[in-house]
Amino acid sequence: MKRLTRYGWASAAALLVFLAGLGCAWLLQPSLRTLTQADIDTAVLRTLQTRSLPSRAAMAAEAVRESVVEIRSYPVPEKKAEADAAPPSGGGSDSPDASREPGQGPLAGIDPPGDKGPADGKEAAGGRDPPEGNGPPGDKPDAEPDPDPNPNPGSEARNTGSGVVVTEDGLIITNYHVVAAAGRVEVRFHDGHEAEAQVLQVMPEKDLAVVRARSIPDDLPAATLGSSRDLAPGAGVVAVGFPFGIGPSVSAGVVSGLDREFVAPGSGRGLAGLIQFDAAVNPGNSGGPLVNMDGEVVGIVTAILNPNRNGTFIGIGFATTIESAGSAVGFSPF
Repeated sequence: MKRLTRYGWASAAALLVFLAGLGCAWLLQPSLRTLTQADIDTAVLRTLQTRSLPSRAAMAAEAVRESVVEIRSYPVPEKKAEADAAPPSGGGSDSPDASREPGQGPLAGIDPPGDKGPADGKEAAGGRDPPEGNGPPGDKPDAEPDPDPNPNPGSEARNTGSGVVVTEDGLIITNYHVVAAAGRVEVRFHDGHEAEAQVLQVMPEKDLAVVRARSIPDDLPAATLGSSRDLAPGAGVVAVGFPFGIGPSVSAGVVSGLDREFVAPGSGRGLAGLIQFDAAVNPGNSGGPLVNMDGEVVGIVTAILNPNRNGTFIGIGFATTIESAGSAVGFSPF
């Protein structure tokens, strides 16, 4: 073997010194302290004291915001309505079009003659039909047409309401009275995308309808469905929709009652099992979601109690439960 040179001995000594220092540093480092609950509580408290966090209502509204849509329904054009009303030449009373009344279009089978829906005149979405009594059952105060929900007088829109996307492929739940007897329905999504929509199914007895837009935005999120069974009087809720066509707008309040009944004097048809709440809703909110503090949809806003002549919210709103809405789509929300 060759003898180590003076340079080799120096290199070996330097390496030994380095390794010794590294070992000492490892042995002298402090042991990691176990994180305790007190440490976590202190950190959370410091965060709460130094940062402004969004309210629970704001977080709940944000969770559903991109799933809320504006729905506009348009009447049948006047000339078409007249043509539909007139029997075909040489046709008799058994003609398919003979029974259609003026103003009925593609959705003629949805809105029977003389029946304006379970919440007509009391709905939060409102419209241009007069509210034939807005009080509780047996109470028929004086009434006048609800305020026009369309802020643009020159527009041809018949009705403005709201809806909520419940499946990723674009199924939307709204109120029956928002789309009843419409000749054309349009949907506007959170990103401004607009598309015509088709009414797939209606449940007049629950004031519910299911529509699908002919086109949808990319990555359209579906709302998370919750359970109305977990609600109790005093529980916080948020309503999101397009009151008077403005929105999406958010209002917060609490559940003020459960399992309520509501009868429309105009049709005599009643709604049962409703959620009563005090979050402000107005014409245009109909069909929009009622959301719990976890951002889950627990109901569909459908009506307001309105015993005065103003046609605006006085503190009591009603929503159909999400369980009823789920059955309208054909699946259980659970």
